[in-house]
This record gives sequence, structure tokens and C-alpha cells, in this order.
Amino acid sequence: MNQQVIGKFITLKRKEKNLTQEQLAEKIGVSNKTVSKWENGKCMPDYSVIEILCNELGITVSELLDGEENEKSIRIYDEKEILGMIKDIQELKKSKDSNTSFFLIIMGISLLALSFCIDGSDFKEFVSGFLLGISVVEMILGIYLLGRTMNSNKVIYKLKVLLNRILKR
Repeated sequence: MNQQVIGKFITLKRKEKNLTQEQLAEKIGVSNKTVSKWENGKCMPDYSVIEILCNELGITVSELLDGEENEKSIRIYDEKEILGMIKDIQELKKSKDSNTSFFLIIMGISLLALSFCIDGSDFKEFVSGFLLGISVVEMILGIYLLGRTMNSNKVIYKLKVLLNRILKR
């Protein structure tokens, strides 16, 4: 799948239907900026709107993924299976990003705790400060990644739970 080719194909089919990006976006329930990102090859349509997009453009999912009309296309999978695979891939990516976020936050907390345990000479104070800095950066990066992958309400709830656990110790 080539995002650039797919984007050009979406643009072509949209223009054939005499639709603006805003009109297409309204019909499938996304923003016109989202349609623009697809057409510029910056991202792929989410699995939840691919079927609706294909119906509006008068194409099949296979044609969309190929980036061209294919009348004689021989497919091993039907469209429902393809949509299911796209959904699984997108959910796995979100899960991976979420796990990475939690790992960074937990490592940041661990380094923060370790930085408070080191005390003594000037070198130990330097190491303690260095660990403190790294822990803060890791936690901020983890929170940023978590915010990108999850609904903001879920992020706030999970951060509250995490902070409550830390404060209880």
C-alpha cells in the first residue's frame, strides 16, 4: 500500500464525483483536514470510515488499497476480511504506542525514585541530578505519547490512578 498513490486515487475519484473535500468529509463524518491528509498521502483512512468512503467514491476496498480501478482483480480476501485486517493493524499500532507510553512513564518514576536514593559526594549528587532530569523527560514523553494514542479523558483518568498509587507509597 502506497499512501501517495492511494491519496491521488481518492482525489481523482472525489473529483469525478464533483465533490469538494468538505462535501466528502461531511458525507463520511470526518473533517475536511482529514480528507486533505489522505489525499496528500500523510495518513491512511481509519478502518471505521473506509467502507463508507469507498461507497461514496463508488469503488471497492481493494481498488482503494491498490490506488487504481481493477475490474479483473483476483483477491484472496473479501472486503470484510480486508477491513478486519486494517482494523487489527491500526489497533495493534495504538496498543504498541500505549504500551511504550506506560513503559516510559514507569521508567521515569523508577529513575525518579532512584535519584532520591543517591546521596553523598559531589559525583553522587551529579548522578542524582542527572537521573532526576532523565526521569522527568521520560515521564513527559510518555504522557505526550499516551495523549496521542488515547482519548484525553482516558489519559486523565489513568494519570490520576497512577499518581494516586505513587502518593500512597
